[in-house]
Amino acid sequence: MHRNVDRSLTGKIGRVTGRIGPGTIGEVMLPFHGGTNAFFAHPFDGTSEFPVGDKVLVIYFEPPQTVYVDELPEVLQG
Repeated sequence: MHRNVDRSLTGKIGRVTGRIGPGTIGEVMLPFHGGTNAFFAHPFDGTSEFPVGDKVLVIYFEPPQTVYVDELPEVLQG
């Protein structure tokens, strides 16, 4: 990873609006700069799948519009 990584979205919780899975480009809606924006999304581990409506956790943000996500930990659900 690069030293000057943009971590502004790391740790944010988003909602899947386009199925995320290996070999596909999914979509997730995230709070961003006072609003909500759509971002391209990939599974962080490269193998997980997340259906539309799931909540996910952003692990890595690759500017300008791509995030890598993982399952929302149980402690953050609810």
